[in-house]
Amino acid sequence: MTRLLVFDLDGTLVDSLPDITAAVNRMLAARALAPLTLAQVGPMVGDGLHPLITRVFAALNREPDANAAQEYLADYEANVLVETRLFPGIATTLSTMARDGWRFAVCTNKPERAAHLLLDALGIATQFAAIGGGDSFPAQKPNPIHLQFTIKAANGTPETSLMIGDHHNDIHAAQGAGVKSIFAAWGYGRPGMEAGADAVCRAPDDLAAVAGGLL
Repeated sequence: MTRLLVFDLDGTLVDSLPDITAAVNRMLAARALAPLTLAQVGPMVGDGLHPLITRVFAALNREPDANAAQEYLADYEANVLVETRLFPGIATTLSTMARDGWRFAVCTNKPERAAHLLLDALGIATQFAAIGGGDSFPAQKPNPIHLQFTIKAANGTPETSLMIGDHHNDIHAAQGAGVKSIFAAWGYGRPGMEAGADAVCRAPDDLAAVAGGLL
């Protein structure tokens, strides 16, 4: 049996919040608007590009203008690896699990091009059999189509796949796709988002054992 572990990206594989927040604040500064903090932006992440921009402006009692999302995205893509890093333990865990026969994919609501740019910059893109971004398929998480199509692109099956993420979108997508799920407790998720997960993993170093216990 070939097992597939599907990762969420932001808050699961990578700690990208500093670079996301920096790009948000440069976009706001160009409009003479006040910056937001990491603590403010963190809960806004997870639903993709346009919800992020809508929430950013709502925090300032504003409506986003027509160019805001694309300006943010272009800036972010140009600065994907200023402060972003793999969470401690992820690199070792990927190596360990690969030796044990696991294959990997990414299912993220981040736009696909930005996800590729980030994973390429980190030097790990080739470790993933498929990268399903928020604009890769007809729907994105929590719609199970996103996960189903990502698994198919990686030549996996729902029965031999796991989804890991730090957001309720990851858990809901897995439930809808008939895939077991792991909640990444080290990420950006808030209390209660783990509801419905088949397991909770406290640290990347524990992931191989947790995943192995489910498949």
